[in-house]
Amino acid sequence: MFKMALGQQPGSGRAACSQSTISRMENLSDVRALLRMGRAMVDLYCASFRNVPKRITLDIDDTFDAVHGEQQLRLFNAHYDEYGFQPIVVFDGEGRFVAAVLRPAKRPKGVEIRAFLRRLLRAIRANWPKTTILLRADSHYCCPEVLDWCRANGIDFIFGVAPTTTLRRHVETLEASTQARFGAAPDGEKLRRFKEFHDGAASWSRVERIVARVEARPGGTDSRFVVTSLKSGNARTLYQDIYCRRGQAENHIKSWKTHLAANRTSCCTATANQFRLFLHAGAYWLMWSLRSMMPKRSSWRVAQFNTLRLRLIKIAARVIEMKTQIKLHLPSAAPYQDILRLLLSRLPRLVT
Repeated sequence: MFKMALGQQPGSGRAACSQSTISRMENLSDVRALLRMGRAMVDLYCASFRNVPKRITLDIDDTFDAVHGEQQLRLFNAHYDEYGFQPIVVFDGEGRFVAAVLRPAKRPKGVEIRAFLRRLLRAIRANWPKTTILLRADSHYCCPEVLDWCRANGIDFIFGVAPTTTLRRHVETLEASTQARFGAAPDGEKLRRFKEFHDGAASWSRVERIVARVEARPGGTDSRFVVTSLKSGNARTLYQDIYCRRGQAENHIKSWKTHLAANRTSCCTATANQFRLFLHAGAYWLMWSLRSMMPKRSSWRVAQFNTLRLRLIKIAARVIEMKTQIKLHLPSAAPYQDILRLLLSRLPRLVT
């Protein structure tokens, strides 16, 4: 099947490369080549849309990748109590893979995030100069350098903000009233209330719109804050309907790491491990595209990648090589034949 995917005859064609050849290929790329690959991945993302979108949402997050050797860029992380990497990964709001960059296992600083975003958004703007872009991330990315850069370049944002004494002063009364209302409720279900105000940290260049979510529950009161440049929408909508959807990006990262083994960064050099991230990003694109061809209202449209692989890809088949064509005979007792027929009829979309 791999030989057929490469345009070779399954029986008489040239032999596929061995693992040692793949390892040598991983070590061929230098920094410039990797930058071009990253740009090509952004172009692939933009080409996946039939029409230029009016607005996109980019979810930015980082994930810990434990290592067990002497790899370049490895760093000890006290939180995980392990050596590893902490690559920055970007998905859009619909689960498309946008970018991934290998980096040491530490919290990214504002200057580093700004440099990464500048390169990423420049590549997207080259394809879509008029598309509105919303950046969504947790409090690790709420840095003054990032906020100022977004403002200067017309990029909308909604970031989590770490609670501070100054921010808590704005919700002290709301916390007390919410806890009292929760205590008086007979059902004992958690209670959420929202508030918005304008404030900013001492390091920020200006005050920003901040949304507070106060939740009373049996364990006490919990308050969360987000900062946004969006002018429309009330506090509840901004937090629950826009910011909280950021959590879906963690599921995409889980699929990328767990189902596609993106955490196999065991090469000695950082460039080779970055190349591996791109390889696994390509695998993610294949599986995501396969899933996107499923019927919209079926369970297959939301199936995990390992489910698609085990039920639709890892199927025994008989390959018959003829003079002018190649035939694949699937088992007559194969399960899910209806979805297989539908998938095979739509497969040319994936090729083009």
